Amino acid sequence: MAHLEGDLRSPPQARYAIIASRWNPRITDTLVAGARQTFADHGIDGSAVDVVRVPGAWEIPVAARALAVAGAHAAIVALGCVVRGDTRHYEQVADGCAEGLMRVALDHGMPVMNGVLAVERHQDAEARAGGSHGNKGEEAALAAIEMANLLAQDAFRGARA
Repeated sequence: MAHLEGDLRSPPQARYAIIASRWNPRITDTLVAGARQTFADHGIDGSAVDVVRVPGAWEIPVAARALAVAGAHAAIVALGCVVRGDTRHYEQVADGCAEGLMRVALDHGMPVMNGVLAVERHQDAEARAGGSHGNKGEEAALAAIEMANLLAQDAFRGARA
């Protein structure tokens, strides 16, 4: 059996999309900056990275689906931040966003990286947006490059969508 694995070399002419929530902008702007820098650090020109802003995490899957249907991107990076409050709204938004992103990925054969933080406190988000736990925007961009590379391999050609 063949051993298939992606690496951090972007396929030629690959385009990437970052969909980011405007909610909690101090966090999401840092996640977006981390993702953009990671793409640049891996030789992906800024003109090959589209950034789409949506109101909140709930709206991210709809934008991801539209981009997946359009078929212009090798992978999508979803970034946002949902902080637990005193109501069930947190669970509804965080779970609904994650389920929606997975549905887009599976329905369209499109790598969709879930970099939407679901945290208890703002300090937890800060730790994951350039703090002590790194930058989840960077991690999501790395996963996007690797998945784009994997799916561009001969064994996967024609298997998407």
